[in-house]
Amino acid sequence: MTDPMAPSAPLAGVRVLDLSRVLAGPWATQLLADLGAEVIKIERPGAGDDTRHWGPPFTTRTDGAPGDAAYFLCANRGKQSVALDIASPEGADLIRRMAVDADVLVENFKTGGLKKYGLDFDSLKAVNPKLVYCSITGFGQTGPRAARRAMTT
Repeated sequence: MTDPMAPSAPLAGVRVLDLSRVLAGPWATQLLADLGAEVIKIERPGAGDDTRHWGPPFTTRTDGAPGDAAYFLCANRGKQSVALDIASPEGADLIRRMAVDADVLVENFKTGGLKKYGLDFDSLKAVNPKLVYCSITGFGQTGPRAARRAMTT
């Protein structure tokens, strides 16, 4: 693993906005962080990523209470987390403002799921034409099963 703090890290200076959850997206963005990218993970206020609660095993907080699940920690190393409600107009607007300074955005919502918030590829490309937009779906972007969810939580 590359030291992400090293100025010579391959992705030093790259900013990634991570709107993904569970495994495929978080693991991909963790690898980007391992290579030196700054990864900003967006999590739901009050709950965080679903996998924070998928255990055992859990870490133990200093007060002895259970902490985050090992599953979450194994897919989110090296990231900064921000609690933000993308379903609110204010939250969606903040994501659009963050996308202006991002190089990459990774999301794994159902195909078209972010369009209703104005956070789809076309909307964000309008505010940052150089943005690399990675959408990870269970059944692809087109075809007879494209609108299906890969999982429910």
